[in-house]
Amino acid sequence: MKRLLIVEDKESLAAMLRETVESEGLEADVASSGLVASRWLAEGRQYLAVVTDLRLPGADGIAVLKQARESDPDVPVIVMTGFATIENAVEAMKLGAYDFIQKPIDVDYLLLLLRRCREHRELRHENLLLRDEFQKRHRLPAIVGDSPRLVELSQAIQRVAPTDSTVLLQGESGTGKELFARAIHQLSPRRDRPFVAINCAAIPDTLVENELFGHEKGSFTGATARQLGKFELADGGTIFLDEIGELPLAMQAKVLRILQERRFERIGGAATIDVDVRILCATNRNLAVDVKEGRFREDLFFRINVFPVTIPPLRARREDIDGLVDFFLRRFAGELAKPGLRISDEARALLRAYDWPGNIRELENCIERATILCDRNTIEARDLNVVPNERASEEGLRDAVDLSGTLAEAGERAARIVERLKIADALRRTQTRNEAADLLGITARTLAAKMKEHGIE
Repeated sequence: MKRLLIVEDKESLAAMLRETVESEGLEADVASSGLVASRWLAEGRQYLAVVTDLRLPGADGIAVLKQARESDPDVPVIVMTGFATIENAVEAMKLGAYDFIQKPIDVDYLLLLLRRCREHRELRHENLLLRDEFQKRHRLPAIVGDSPRLVELSQAIQRVAPTDSTVLLQGESGTGKELFARAIHQLSPRRDRPFVAINCAAIPDTLVENELFGHEKGSFTGATARQLGKFELADGGTIFLDEIGELPLAMQAKVLRILQERRFERIGGAATIDVDVRILCATNRNLAVDVKEGRFREDLFFRINVFPVTIPPLRARREDIDGLVDFFLRRFAGELAKPGLRISDEARALLRAYDWPGNIRELENCIERATILCDRNTIEARDLNVVPNERASEEGLRDAVDLSGTLAEAGERAARIVERLKIADALRRTQTRNEAADLLGITARTLAAKMKEHGIE
């Protein structure tokens, strides 16, 4: 895709912009009004990006932005603005604009933004693993996000999936390691054979061998019939050993044998059983450290570390939080018969700034709880079971706060966000407004005025 939409009513500036983008090998449609641009977008014309002025005859740049987001949510919209309309540009960013550029136009910066837009669009189209139609066709679990780290991860998954290589998925608890393991299986030639998952941390040490390898009738007290183990049940397919770092050392030796020879014996059995199974492993531990400290076999580590994949924690890909919030909100609003339920900008800012030690699982639980408890049509910050804390990282604050303009302007915007969140937290923690005002160290009248100012109910 090489065509842009330029929306500018001044002919000289529109001509300059057209020449600029054409010098980069791009093409451009030029609309002299917001009404024309909105009509083209509504007709389904596809663009690499939209570059629009804010002040336009008829429909303004905000209307163009809204139509662009409605027609193609993936299209980046760059807003041009004069100094007098800087507040409107900030509003546009909140509505989903990709970036804004002040007049007079810095051509080099505009071209840099357009190159980034092209990279953004290419990543979205190349990253098949995250596309809805690709997920449905291959029965993949929902993997939500389009951050560069997630895109890179999904591309690695696509490369290794068609092979029989052992994959070690590493990451903190709650990052979705099993989702990616299932995606590897569904993208592999084994997709029509079993996918068997076993959580090594959830099985008592005395039962691990029986779970993995099964037993023969009479092999121990209570063994009244033959039982097949997970490896035998996964024959022809894939076995997923979650939290493999929790396996006892004795069992690690037996898993190593299966990796090397593809055979084992049931407990109490003499016959050797051959299996054709692909092994995927996951851990939230640092296995290299465990090897040095004698808790994990070095030879097994080398066997399972053929294709290591690290899944980043949610705090390292905060740009995916909004998409995950929308995904979970649609699911739970549907399940709880609350159509039209939305989430406020202040609540989103809080979610983006929080560190999420429990990762995606914690975010999912948070949205489910808020959906259950919210008795209005909008989830506010006070409905969430998270509060601003000192652990919120610099990256998260950068994502939550608009840093454009001068230091004083950025500081004022940050202070307003903190003020809104602090008020919402005080209201959540207390029973009355008077109690909240006391907690905040202000009068009830001041609290009421600030609640009205921030649109807090």
